[in-house]
Formats: sequence, C-alpha cells, structure tokens
Amino acid sequence: MDTGKQLSTSIDATVPTAARMYDHYLGGKDNYAADRAACEELDKVVPSTRVLAVNNRRFLQRVVKTLAQDYGIRQFLDHGSGLPTQDNVHQVAQRIDPTSHVIYVDNDPMVLVHGRALLEQDERTAVIHADMRETEAIFSHPDTERLIDFTQPVAVLFNSVMHCIPDSETDGPLAVVHRVAERLVPGSFMVMCQLVSEEAEVREFVTDFMDKATQGHWGRVRQEKDVAEWFEGLEILEPGLVEVSTWRPDSEVAPRQLTHEWIEFGGVARIP
Repeated sequence: MDTGKQLSTSIDATVPTAARMYDHYLGGKDNYAADRAACEELDKVVPSTRVLAVNNRRFLQRVVKTLAQDYGIRQFLDHGSGLPTQDNVHQVAQRIDPTSHVIYVDNDPMVLVHGRALLEQDERTAVIHADMRETEAIFSHPDTERLIDFTQPVAVLFNSVMHCIPDSETDGPLAVVHRVAERLVPGSFMVMCQLVSEEAEVREFVTDFMDKATQGHWGRVRQEKDVAEWFEGLEILEPGLVEVSTWRPDSEVAPRQLTHEWIEFGGVARIP
C-alpha cells in the first residue's frame, strides 16, 4: 500500500530536513540556519554524528563501486538520495561504465531543484520527487520506465534513510523492503542501513528530537535486530551486517568515530 500523499514543492527554510542536515554534516552549502541549529542541538547528545555521516557517504561510494565493478550492475535506484554532493551514485557508477543508469528519489523539494540542475546534461540519470514508500509510483514513473529495465538486475539503495520512515504494517521499512524486493529479478541487490543504538535513552532522545524538528518527517532510531529483519531471505554479502565504515574498507583512511552512542548499521544483499 502506498501513501498517496501530495508532496509539497515549496521549500520551507524554517523547518529542518534530514537531507539538508546531512548536507551540512558533509560540509555542503545547500542548507539553512534552521538545519545548522538542529545539527548543533543534536551534537550535544550524539557528538559522533558528523563523522558518522562522512563514513556513511563513503560506504555508499564503496558499495556502488563494488556492485558496478565486481557484480556488473549497471542500474541503480537510490531512495532518499539527499542533496547532490561529491561523488554521487551516478558519478561512481559511470566511472566504471559510462552507460550506467541511475534514478534518484527524494521527497525534499530542494533535492529536486538541485538534482535536476546538476543532471540536465546527463540523459542516463534522473531525479524523481516522491516519498520512498510510494513503490508503485516510483517504479511506474516515466523516468524510471525510461531508464530502468526491471527484467535485468538492479541495485536498490536505501542508504541511511529507513530511520525517516515510521513503523507501519503497510508502509514501515519491512513492508517497503518486501514490496521492492518482490519486483526485482534474481541477481539484483538491496543496500540498506540506518541509524541504530543499543541505548534506549539515545534512541528516545534522537527520535523525539528529530520528529519535532522536522515536524513529523521522521521514523525512529532502531536497533541492530530491527535492521537484520529486513535482510531475512536475502543473500547477505560479506562481511555481513556491520557498522558501515567496516564494510569492505578501502585504502583511504576513514575518519574515526570516537564515540559510539549510535552507529550507521547495515549491509548489502542479493536477491536469490
């Protein structure tokens, strides 16, 4: 079941969004004072967040490179893609094969504006303005149908976004994962991770803070066992489900997360 929500196309600079806060943590400039203030408040309780965001972005880049280079994936569907930054999915994939196709999906209107401006000259890449729970609308979108051939393997990305989805039997993370997975041919991949903490106080504070700050555009910080549930029935690639900076690290030295009040946890799995 899809949400059927009418998404706003106006940008409200007074209400923080997860995409713009993430942009600020990555050193981007596409954010507002409200986003930066929210990050400052968040850092008081979870000071590792900036390093966590950088390491998560590097995880995404390693995953895309691995799937393109080692598994021959040439189609990527990126849910909750966020604002364009350095080394986006299409840039990493197209360095391996310039014919790679990428669809970005986000419900933040600022992502739509900046993404489309960036991709005007790239006919193999498109940005869709949609809620990532709207599986039917995303898969049937004209740009998706133009660029993605679902009779061939696809890599579907849910990178650091599931914590933005509230629990629901019909539209929670598990329901979304099942809806997407059943549409993919064997040999496709699912990339999934989210913010987790084994400390109840951290989960409660961040969940409450982000829900209020974003005016309800938030789900919750979960536990590792919740993320593991999404991967049931899939073939998980080595090294399994991990804190993402430890997923097939490359030679580049990653910034060290000095505190671990929360981590980005997940992995990559193949559709059998």
